[in-house]
Amino acid sequence: MATRNGSARWAGDLKTGSGELTVGDRAWTSAYSGRSRFGGVLPGFEPGEGTNPEELLAAAHAACFSMALSLALSDAGHSPSSIRTTARVHLRIVGGAPAIQQIDLETEAVAPGLDPEQFQDLAGQAKTSCIISRALAAVEQINLTARLTS
Repeated sequence: MATRNGSARWAGDLKTGSGELTVGDRAWTSAYSGRSRFGGVLPGFEPGEGTNPEELLAAAHAACFSMALSLALSDAGHSPSSIRTTARVHLRIVGGAPAIQQIDLETEAVAPGLDPEQFQDLAGQAKTSCIISRALAAVEQINLTARLTS
């Protein structure tokens, strides 16, 4: 069984505190704060520098989906020459608390010899088979826009 690691350090209260998070064994490190996470979402939080868990979740989802789509396309005999995916995680207030209710995946792929209808089917399969999509089953809405390009 494989184990993947991440860690975080935090100091102070939510509104004025800050921290540093690390992906893997120092593969990537960034500052984060209540402002970088809740600025523009919660009253009293101005936007701030740094990342936040939702951006990391978006990056993980985009990467996972791209890999799942690559597998689906390759298994169908249409190995892609490129896939580019963006994920947008929507952080909103629901019932008085922050929540992720929606994620939008937008992908473009170059896969020679594939017709658009088959591509849409394979992209939909990739969305449901993606490990991160499955882990996020509690998110009410995961939307997919998929374009086949040349």
